[in-house]
Amino acid sequence: MTARIYAVYILATRKDGPLYIGITNDLERRVSEHKAYVIKGHAAKYNIDRLVYVETFDDPNQAIEREKVLKTWRRHWKVALIEKENPAWSDLAG
Repeated sequence: MTARIYAVYILATRKDGPLYIGITNDLERRVSEHKAYVIKGHAAKYNIDRLVYVETFDDPNQAIEREKVLKTWRRHWKVALIEKENPAWSDLAG
């Protein structure tokens, strides 16, 4: 049996645009849904579809906890986190 991987991710439109933080057990599918605006909500409303940050976890509870923590962070902390790993704000989904 293959172990599940849980991803906490951040989407953006651009550096100074809105951010979206989410969690999934299928990052490729979930990012595809965001890019196709399949799921109506904050990300679709603001065209937030560029994957700029990802953290992975083996334990779903750790992933859920990390998502909750990131959602409480001030914007400049989130920007610093993204820029540490992805200074160009490239779309990590390709």
